[in-house]
Amino acid sequence: MKEKASLVLHFILITGVIVQAFEPISTTILTGAGMAALGKKLYNYLVETCNEHWVGFNKTGLEADLQSKLFGQHVASRVILKAVTGFMNTENPKKPLVLSLHGWTGTGKNFVSQIIAKNIYQRGMISGFVHLFTATAHFPHEAEMDLYKSQLQQWIKGNVSACPRSMFIFDEMDKMNPGLIDSIKPYLDYYETLNGVSYRKAIFIFLSNAGGENIVQVALDFWKGGRDREEIELKHLEKALSLSVFNNKNSGFWHTSLIDKNLVDFFVPFLPLEYKHVVQCGRAEMISKGLKPNEEAVEQMARDMNYFPQDERVFSMKGCKVISSRLDFYI
Repeated sequence: MKEKASLVLHFILITGVIVQAFEPISTTILTGAGMAALGKKLYNYLVETCNEHWVGFNKTGLEADLQSKLFGQHVASRVILKAVTGFMNTENPKKPLVLSLHGWTGTGKNFVSQIIAKNIYQRGMISGFVHLFTATAHFPHEAEMDLYKSQLQQWIKGNVSACPRSMFIFDEMDKMNPGLIDSIKPYLDYYETLNGVSYRKAIFIFLSNAGGENIVQVALDFWKGGRDREEIELKHLEKALSLSVFNNKNSGFWHTSLIDKNLVDFFVPFLPLEYKHVVQCGRAEMISKGLKPNEEAVEQMARDMNYFPQDERVFSMKGCKVISSRLDFYI
């Protein structure tokens, strides 16, 4: 794409002529400034840059994706829609948006990150303004922690300087050294600028399995009490979740100042999925593969998965994590 833009821009600067499809060639001689302006517009259209063409917010798309593609997560859907919409519609936010997503594997945390990115950035997760870090890949050696902290600070500063609407996603927080995230605390705070850079329009998303047991326990208590799953609200989970993460030495948030100073805007719980949600995931996966949903195959796959409690088989142990690979066996 960059090579294509470079060639077109080179042609414009040499000839001074813009040819538009289905229109006659203009005989107007452009000035140097005019050619430069047109060249810049064309470059910004072809090559991802930090402007409204490439970075914007699609609330309708976000709401539709959360409703139709994220299954069994009514609490997370509501919180994320309100949090992201409120933040993106605020011209001058007082701090970056900081979301911490918690729940067992396969409940949709990574998927939600992709949905958010898709509805802000034209190129979604492959945008140059979306940055994904995983503990095991990017910060594997505890002995190198001081180096990682310095590199992470410079990386965030450099990317936010290039585009204030940058997004940073930290996966595997439960495998991350607890001191690492504290190193970026200043960038998540209420400062107007730090060394001339404002971080207030950036988005930080943390993904973690930590706290999953607390979420599962609440879901189990509601089920045992004969209460409907949809009755579960954020207030039933958020306080216990933040405390358990703060006091868990394996959470990446252990005794972190991010929690102590209330810099995490929302701790978002992802509930364990039930059989019906696994079936929904299976149908969606077949559609994404360009196939007509095969109800018999999808239901058989869902039945063969592991659930708990063992006798009642209420909640899926792996959620939708392995559906893509497993479904091929049943089709």
